Amino acid sequence: IEFSTEDGSRTDFEFLCRIIEATILAGASVINVPDTVGYALPEEFGQLIHRIRETVPSIDRAILSVHCHNDLGLAVANSIAAIRNGADQVECTINGIGERAGNASLEEIVMVLRTRFANYQATTAINPGEIYRTSRMVSRIMNIPVQPNKAIVGSNAFSHSAGIHQDGVLKDRTTYEIMRPEDLGIKQHTIVLTARSGRAALKHRLGELGFSLDPEVFERVYNRFIDVADRKKEIATQDLQSIVEIEVSKAPETYKMHSLQIMSGTKMVPLASVTLERDGQLHTDAATGNGPVDAVFNGIERITGVSGKLRDYDLKAVTMGRDALGEAMVRVQIGDTIYSGIGTSPDVIEASARAYLNAYNRYFANGGAEMIKS
Repeated sequence: IEFSTEDGSRTDFEFLCRIIEATILAGASVINVPDTVGYALPEEFGQLIHRIRETVPSIDRAILSVHCHNDLGLAVANSIAAIRNGADQVECTINGIGERAGNASLEEIVMVLRTRFANYQATTAINPGEIYRTSRMVSRIMNIPVQPNKAIVGSNAFSHSAGIHQDGVLKDRTTYEIMRPEDLGIKQHTIVLTARSGRAALKHRLGELGFSLDPEVFERVYNRFIDVADRKKEIATQDLQSIVEIEVSKAPETYKMHSLQIMSGTKMVPLASVTLERDGQLHTDAATGNGPVDAVFNGIERITGVSGKLRDYDLKAVTMGRDALGEAMVRVQIGDTIYSGIGTSPDVIEASARAYLNAYNRYFANGGAEMIKS
């Protein structure tokens, strides 16, 4: 039984201690002290946990937990201060996701304790080698991109741009890297897959990356891999991870992308011809829009017969170079519900179309298909 003292960091201390003691005597096995609005400073929050340890008579009969919010950017610092002062448990989230400015970041807390073990003498049962993949999986499922400069799991976390830093890393990685990318499950590979790589090579690489796929999912991944590799000279590790993670988490496909044709220019209204497959039948329609992406979205809506409102759209390159795989994320409101979608392609318009269709397929998978049957 966990009892949480809402807004504990701003509660009168004597009252807080009386409540904690009473709930422990009533059977609570976990006492959670949250910094609900992220107002506390590390020295204040650490001292609060220390005083609770010193004051509450029965505190050793329960697990003392903390739950810190990040409104002032101090959730991790407050959590670490709590650990130093006797907290047994920290409530945190992958990528620091949570309401408002988020919660304490799990990966940051884990790696602080691991990297500075001598200072805290605290361990967790979390396998750091799964942190990076888990971060990416959560980001995709929730359609919340990870900022590039995010500590531990951001795409720039192990990038060095200053010349003196680059020189130092080349001579001795420990000069400027306090953690190894490999410790977080970030694989460093020199072999690059191409369209000529067969199923065996792909399966071997997936195994190196920690993916174990059932035959049906592997075939989907292989087919998508070939589709992308035919248009992109080389498939980097990041490309492959993106393909796999999308195929693994893909919603049942009421509609499948068949083909796109775009006409666009500075002196013309963009026009998109979209062909989707449903139950083995091809459905084609055309639409205009404010731009080629908008035209494609309108074409998808015309074919499905369902109108949505685009609430969020994010596009990024998975790797560097002109032929980089583009990754699009969308959030589409249909009725009162928002559905997320993600898509990849060397063609950013196609990536956007796949993301939009992915969101629509989630809508249909949640019962929306009944609307198009009537």
